[in-house]
Amino acid sequence: MKHTTTEIRLKNGARGLLIDVPGATVMSFQFQFRAGNRYVKNKDIYETAHIMEHMAFGANAAFKSEHAYEAEFTKNGAYHNAFTSDLSMVYVATCADFEWDRILNLQQVAICQPKFNASELEAEKGNVKSELTGYLNNHERVLWPKIQQLLGESVYTYWQRLQTISNVTLRDIREHHRRTHTTDNMRFVIAGKLYGRKAQIQRMLEEWELPRGERFEVPRDELTSGNPTLIRRKEASNLTFGWSLTLPRALTDEEAEAMSCLDQILTGTMHSRIYGAARKKGLAYGMFSDTSVGLHDSSWDFGGQVNLETSHGLVDIIVREVKAVMDGRITDEELAAAKSYALGRHQMGAQTVSQISNFYSNRYFGDEVVKDYEKVPDAIRNITLDRMLATAREFIAHNTWVLAGVSSGEKEEIVSLNAKLETVFSRTPH
Repeated sequence: MKHTTTEIRLKNGARGLLIDVPGATVMSFQFQFRAGNRYVKNKDIYETAHIMEHMAFGANAAFKSEHAYEAEFTKNGAYHNAFTSDLSMVYVATCADFEWDRILNLQQVAICQPKFNASELEAEKGNVKSELTGYLNNHERVLWPKIQQLLGESVYTYWQRLQTISNVTLRDIREHHRRTHTTDNMRFVIAGKLYGRKAQIQRMLEEWELPRGERFEVPRDELTSGNPTLIRRKEASNLTFGWSLTLPRALTDEEAEAMSCLDQILTGTMHSRIYGAARKKGLAYGMFSDTSVGLHDSSWDFGGQVNLETSHGLVDIIVREVKAVMDGRITDEELAAAKSYALGRHQMGAQTVSQISNFYSNRYFGDEVVKDYEKVPDAIRNITLDRMLATAREFIAHNTWVLAGVSSGEKEEIVSLNAKLETVFSRTPH
């Protein structure tokens, strides 16, 4: 869908993007605060941000209860939600075009004028406990926070988070909202049919009843390699594994695009070098590789599920193909195919207003860079093998990584797999 993007800076310190999508029949709203788990006052009350997010659509200045607010918000089919991550708390909504201003006003009252009360706190403590307990049955959810910890990130696992729920008080909830929900700490992306509405939207947002404050810095952790780790679960009938490699810098856009193509070559399809080869030999039903870029660090991750008896065969393929990358054995034909796939996915990724909004918000909320949608195809076409190989080799040369898994097996199995992966780092690239 054709669209134009404008960044605006409000008098109250808030900043955001207005994305005009001519002819759109829906509006999408996203409001982000750096108010996630890393910004709670102390780790004894680690779940403060998460519980506050659960209470976000409860009693407020205009509605006595969550049920009353929900009934009003959704009466014409509108949708709203919120989510919390290590860094962010994000409020989202989608509605029909004809009621965009009503929905924006309802978001304003929930975000700016909540009336946190004791009964809702106790109810949401129970809901959060149920949510996190459920995650303990998801081996992938259990695994990756542990990998973050092993690398040195100051985060809690789900089990540790559960232990802090009872410590959170109404005072903690109100303090977290007051400290983090300021106009200077707010970023937003609003997308839809905005012609003739931008001035009204800007005026409405400048009237939000939030104090001034600061845009919090993203915390920086010193990352180091971790020991191979097994999270033993007797009910785990296979091995859920993660191998994470890190770099102490943010990749450039060009490097990130190149690594995305490399991930496609290695694990993206049924004929890919690692995943496709594993499927052909009956070693693993599913696995992935992915490159992510943070403000201070970047990671190259491999993961998936594999039966214990075939795990060594899968890791042998991973080692073989990563060594092939180090030796430069990627063909021009493979890169061309990966580029073609990336171009198609990019074009398919702008079919809805929400997809367009997410394209911008994923980057803008992180470091306030406004990606140029129209330039992405050229950026993909300009990816070179040299850029791809140099970036992957830097991950290997930095040699900061960890392997961890969830299974009913023994730690010796993870240690043995770890020894195979170590051989990747003992080679000198050609």
